[in-house]
Amino acid sequence: MRVLLAGATGVLGRELLPLLRKAGHHVTALVRGPAQDLDADAVVTGDLLDGPGLVAAVAAARPEVVVHQVTALRPVSGDTRWEVFERTAHVRRVGTANLVDAARAAGARRIVAQSIAFATAPCGDPVLAEDAPLYVEAPDATWALTVQAVAALERTVLDAADLAPIVLRYGSLYGQYTLYDASGAIGQAVHLGRLPLVGDGAGLTSFVTVRDAALATVLAVGHPATGVFNIVDDAPAPAHSWLPGYADLLGAPEPKRIPVDLGERLLGWYGAYQQTRQRGASNAKARRELGWRPTVPTWEDGICQAHAEAVRSQA
Repeated sequence: MRVLLAGATGVLGRELLPLLRKAGHHVTALVRGPAQDLDADAVVTGDLLDGPGLVAAVAAARPEVVVHQVTALRPVSGDTRWEVFERTAHVRRVGTANLVDAARAAGARRIVAQSIAFATAPCGDPVLAEDAPLYVEAPDATWALTVQAVAALERTVLDAADLAPIVLRYGSLYGQYTLYDASGAIGQAVHLGRLPLVGDGAGLTSFVTVRDAALATVLAVGHPATGVFNIVDDAPAPAHSWLPGYADLLGAPEPKRIPVDLGERLLGWYGAYQQTRQRGASNAKARRELGWRPTVPTWEDGICQAHAEAVRSQA
């Protein structure tokens, strides 16, 4: 099939592009700037926030399937944290609507879009399915903005019934170039003993490797299913397990335990919330309806594997 990949230069996009080609698809990469030596069948230039230009770029690709992997989380020099999240929220709202319109105008028959599995409200069971409510009324302005934009993205995509829409809610990505890479922001904070364990550490994080997320996306491109699917590993991990375990693996100091109020001051609202109240996500629907299973079933397996590969690459 002819596939347009928007967001081909991102962490997930770079893993996804060769997998799509390996699966036999003709892949056109949609980029905003220079192609950066992408190994795509074709490259078109366009910006999700430029509606007319985007329509022309997508039309040139003649896609059967459009894959939306665009965010704006890469900071620009001088950006505040709020500006980064505000820009990404704008892309999710306006950019997604523009991409849906461009896909429809180009005659595409399917759209696959990325979302996040950790935007659910902290109520109900510890591990939640896709029908759980999103945390659109979170008490933190930045997180509320993020979740509201995610909800808007999902509505926009799912309302495009003529495009056989499917939304993939990825868990917390880890692997090369992610925050959880040993050289990433979280990996470095753990290594230096600067990421404390907040409160009881009972908050759950549903992880997924970049490769498993990409493999799920390749599957979704050619699958007839529509709707929302959590793409996460099999075992949501509490902070009191994954954080000390990761520190031990890195040979880092044991994380200090601090109360929640101090955690919010040091890590921000979301950092403390993730460790204390965040719910996990179930992958049962993806297993049942997509036939997808993570090749790395738990964070322990994946973190150890990623660390071993990093050590080998530095040897």
